[in-house]
Amino acid sequence: MFKGQPKGLFALALANTGERFGYYTMLAIFMLFLQAKFGFEQAAASQLYAIFLAAVYFMPVVGGWLADKIGFGKCVVTGICVMFIGYLCLSIPTPANGLGLGLMIAALALIAVGTGLFKGNLQVMVGNLYDDPKYASKRDAAFSLFYMAINVGAMFAPSAATAITNRSLAKSGLIYKADIPALAHQFLNGTITPENTEKLTGLAAQMPGYQAADLTQFSNYYIENLASSYNMGFAVACVSLIVSIAIYFGCRNWFKHADVNAKQAAAVKSENYVELTPKQTKDRIVALCLVFAVVIFFWMAFHQNGSSLTWFARDYTQSFATGWTRIGFNIWALALIAASVYTLFASFQSETKKSKIICAIVTLVLWGGAFMIYKGLSNPLEIFPQLFQQFNPFYVVALTPVSMAIFSALAKKGKEPSAPKKIGLGMFVAALGYLVMIFASRGQASPAALAGTVSPDPVVPTYLMGTYLILTFAELLLSPMGISFVSKVAPPKYKGLMMGLWFAATAVGNYLSSIPGLLWKAVPLWANWAILMALCAIAGVVMFALMKKLEAATAE
Repeated sequence: MFKGQPKGLFALALANTGERFGYYTMLAIFMLFLQAKFGFEQAAASQLYAIFLAAVYFMPVVGGWLADKIGFGKCVVTGICVMFIGYLCLSIPTPANGLGLGLMIAALALIAVGTGLFKGNLQVMVGNLYDDPKYASKRDAAFSLFYMAINVGAMFAPSAATAITNRSLAKSGLIYKADIPALAHQFLNGTITPENTEKLTGLAAQMPGYQAADLTQFSNYYIENLASSYNMGFAVACVSLIVSIAIYFGCRNWFKHADVNAKQAAAVKSENYVELTPKQTKDRIVALCLVFAVVIFFWMAFHQNGSSLTWFARDYTQSFATGWTRIGFNIWALALIAASVYTLFASFQSETKKSKIICAIVTLVLWGGAFMIYKGLSNPLEIFPQLFQQFNPFYVVALTPVSMAIFSALAKKGKEPSAPKKIGLGMFVAALGYLVMIFASRGQASPAALAGTVSPDPVVPTYLMGTYLILTFAELLLSPMGISFVSKVAPPKYKGLMMGLWFAATAVGNYLSSIPGLLWKAVPLWANWAILMALCAIAGVVMFALMKKLEAATAE
């Protein structure tokens, strides 16, 4: 799995892991922060969230264009610095007024610009490592490993955000209750019903270390302190970026030769630089653009994790886990399980008997540790809505060796699907994920009927756990393979720009991810999932209809 890969892959992957940990820590609580601090309804919050995500993934177009001219490394380092300033600004508590909103938007703009300079160009450098014929056959496997490393950071992010926010709330004598932010804003705005006023009074009485004189004082105090606790969560990203830049410069000699764009490669007459004919260049760009157009709909569906799926976790899912599901909400147990997958594979793939035995023993120890953690968990176990976001990266980390083994076995038999076929299959798998959500929503009241409260008959956590598992299968078919495909097919002169356009497609999908938020209180709950399911299925059909054209163009 790791054998035969260039050292530069691991340095770049670890640098990206740190950056992604900070980003996903912020993203895990960002939607909750918007609604808690500013009292936004789902439509407004999802619009701002989607615009931010779109900007994050559109800016790599500019970053790629710039890197094609001045170099990838310069853009990566500049991007980290700009992101750091953005996260630092976002972590500073501000008033919940127009000035506070404006400062937050400015911080988000800096994060988007910095990510645009960093993200795509780092991945181009990874691809450049595999322009060397010695490593060319390992490109797809390398991007699977790189993608796994990204998700190691993302896996720990929701738990880190939860721990920091809960600790900050506890210092103020408060505990998190999902109903309170919306009810507090309703009370302060004068739109609360007598029934919800009584409910807010009961929730206020449950606070362990704070008793307010009246509901006005309590509502203001809770909103202010909850928003400030989220600010503390955002500050984690600053620390993670310091770790990333240290890894980048500390290991730069491992990948310095990959920090070269087409202009620089041509100037030194690199043996890995290949000049394409105008027709080949055009055909490849057209093929890539067709793929970009299709994957828009995957990202639209996939990036519901921070919005509609989090709302479903908060409003329609039990706030506790029982039985075996409890283990999924302890990050340390998940980490041990994920690590055991790699040691288990190593016990079969190691070249010496001694190594096989050691890996097998370590696997048993890891399983034992996870079981001990599980036995020590309370039953039932209180859970928080943002914790569901750790399932997708956990699944990615744990299933990457499995997917690599499957595709490796198919490749040996000459039956491995092409990258475009994997992307098409991924669209159909994503559609199945939202079929699960349709079943989960049967009999549930519409969001409009709940009016800011939670469902009186919430579903078990396994629905969301299953949905994230299926969406992860789709992601593993589509995302790392798509990045590898772009790095392989993009004309050398336009590598940065083409990688940027891959992220631009993601940006469009991210913006369209606001559609369920706009419809959240206008249609039945199941209808949102049905729309996403239909769009993924249609995109899959279109992808297979274009298959011959795509494979012909990319084979040249």
